[in-house]
Amino acid sequence: MEDSKRLETPSTQVRSESGDLVVGDHGADSELRRILGTRHLTMIALGSSIGMGLWLGSGTSLTSGGPAGIFLGYLLAGSMIWSVSHSIGEMAIMYPLPSAFVQWTGKFICPSAALALGWAYWFSYCITIANELQGLVTVLSFWTTKVPTAAWITVFWFVIIAINIGAVTVFGEVEVIASTIKFGWIFVVIISCIVISAGGAPNHEAIGFRYWNSEPFTHGFKGFLSVLPTCIFAMSGSENAGLVAAEMRNPRRSVPTAVGSIWIRLSLFYLLGSLMVTICVSPHNPNLFGGSGTNASPFVIAYREADIEPMAHIMNAIIFISVLSTGSISGYAGARTSMGLAHLGMAPKQFAHADKTGRPWWGLACTLIIGGGLAYLNVDHSGAQVFGWFSNLTSLFTLFGWGMICLSHIRFRRAWKLQGRSAAELPWRTWTYPYAAWWGLFWCCLLIIVEFYLALWPLGGDPDAQTFFANYVSVVAILVVYLGARIYYRGPWWVDLATVNLDAGRRFYSSVDMEKPPVHGGVAKAKRALESLME
Repeated sequence: MEDSKRLETPSTQVRSESGDLVVGDHGADSELRRILGTRHLTMIALGSSIGMGLWLGSGTSLTSGGPAGIFLGYLLAGSMIWSVSHSIGEMAIMYPLPSAFVQWTGKFICPSAALALGWAYWFSYCITIANELQGLVTVLSFWTTKVPTAAWITVFWFVIIAINIGAVTVFGEVEVIASTIKFGWIFVVIISCIVISAGGAPNHEAIGFRYWNSEPFTHGFKGFLSVLPTCIFAMSGSENAGLVAAEMRNPRRSVPTAVGSIWIRLSLFYLLGSLMVTICVSPHNPNLFGGSGTNASPFVIAYREADIEPMAHIMNAIIFISVLSTGSISGYAGARTSMGLAHLGMAPKQFAHADKTGRPWWGLACTLIIGGGLAYLNVDHSGAQVFGWFSNLTSLFTLFGWGMICLSHIRFRRAWKLQGRSAAELPWRTWTYPYAAWWGLFWCCLLIIVEFYLALWPLGGDPDAQTFFANYVSVVAILVVYLGARIYYRGPWWVDLATVNLDAGRRFYSSVDMEKPPVHGGVAKAKRALESLME
């Protein structure tokens, strides 16, 4: 069969009396409902990746890479997701589809890559649910260790299920609240850590840049490389903004706002957040997550060692909310990814359906059941050990996904130009093209090679077949699925860009959607911003 024909979806166009295209819902071509507003997308984009990777994973990264290693790791990962987000922004406005980048990959690269990416990403969402559930156990152990691990996992597994089986608007509001808490607390963390480092805490110990001066890299260059999987894992989830676009009232107005907020998250949460850790906590502290002590977050350790016990408890509560929120978002994203696969004929057709309120029950059930089931691995192993397994697997899936997003964007623009269309016709254009897309693609490819090196020669260990496959089985699985799909689909290795139907699956916008009313003065700007958030 021909790849291009298999992947195209019908699209209709309606014109108003003035001749403007006014189609509202033919971009998604699914049973999802467009009921989320700008504030939902913006806050999900701000908070979807703020979970266990940052609050707890920073501890293992600090131990492995040292102060300079963790900061540079987040700087590199941040530049990558910034590039990926701009590619997502341009394409999500043009093609707001249920599984977003999976369907973009099938449209502009090849169906085999789309199948491999879709199932890899779906499984990575299941892994993330499991990782966040076991992270909740670690967070709660700060207060008590008397409750069995399996009991905590079961309780909060059902909480994540409850958030996802409610109406989509309920899920959106829960994530807005959780993201607002995360975003607001980071300002407290930054200010308080500066005070602690300067000696203004009750213990009056001035730390400054002591740990940077004594040992910026704890295990040299290899130690720096070892923190990259955790940094990638921490930032995974930012791409979920592309999935949410399929349920937005007006992606043309909402998505650019979310893309524009990326630098806020990168600078505040990751760069400044990791910097605060490095100036307050020693990389050799035994209580760091992954160490021999309490396995606490470095942020909690900073407050506790500064004799600010109430702040340590509040910080732990914020981490709890963050981790639970990220787990629920993964359930949402996994269900939409399986729905997009079904639209491409790559998953059972039942997964393509949603109820009248927009809930894709088949995808939700499978994602939540498998994700929760994997969490019970934590019962017989330490939280840090399970985190290491899952973060390595997820980071490889994420690198593959980010790479496909950038490559899809590059090939979309080439197809657009090849078929004689002008970039001025796009509903929204990113100013970063093509440099950001190529930057993201280059580093995704390079870091997949780096992770092969780390899987073969792990930090602090000798080459071992079991360790290699435990850390690199993601790539093996992707290759097996991709090659199997190649045998099934046959045809050319690449979609012929000259024959791609650029209007199939596209969302058309009316002149009202495209227009931005003039804004004059500070009061008017504030009013316009408030109206935008309340959409």
